Amino acid sequence: MNRYVQYGCGFTAPLNWVNYDSSPTLRFERLPLLGKLYTRNKQRFPTNVKYGDIVNGLPENENSCDGIYCSHILEHLAYNDFLKAIKNTWLILKPGGIFRGVVPDLKAAAIDYLESYNNTDTPANEFMRSTMLGIENRNKGLASAVKGIYGNSKHLWMWDYKSLQFELQKAGFKDIRPCEFGDSTDPSFASVEEEGRFYKAAAFECQK
Repeated sequence: MNRYVQYGCGFTAPLNWVNYDSSPTLRFERLPLLGKLYTRNKQRFPTNVKYGDIVNGLPENENSCDGIYCSHILEHLAYNDFLKAIKNTWLILKPGGIFRGVVPDLKAAAIDYLESYNNTDTPANEFMRSTMLGIENRNKGLASAVKGIYGNSKHLWMWDYKSLQFELQKAGFKDIRPCEFGDSTDPSFASVEEEGRFYKAAAFECQK
């Protein structure tokens, strides 16, 4: 039986995929009693989402996955954690298996910044907000400190396709190509991909 794994799935968790997320909220929701009473978020993680952190390694056997997918996840990792993530992805993927991923495109954001430079009073502010880099409000207090340590909403390292291609090749992936929404030869990826995620994005497909 074929095995398809998605990490950083959020609330998109198709039943024909094994779906992992490393959100602290997911861990809290799964606590006995307390987790069931947690109602801060309007939407809860689907019951088939498992806790798993690709940086530390997912509970999957080596060479066991026919396909792996991640969308708007890798940019939330520090550079060295990104390297661990793609190494761990390579390890659990079968030879010939497909890895597809999508991240916000730094090149597209840079082009937007340059084009808007003479047409707006605050081009730097718009660039920082659009890329989710920098800190606009530095909140104080214990809750904010904990969120800063364990949360992962900020973009820590932005990517363009050329840089992704270089790192993927270095990690051992082959047949690397830029991809678009719905263009995979494997129809299983249609279950996890969302067209809006590919807007101004650097998307790739490669094989082990």
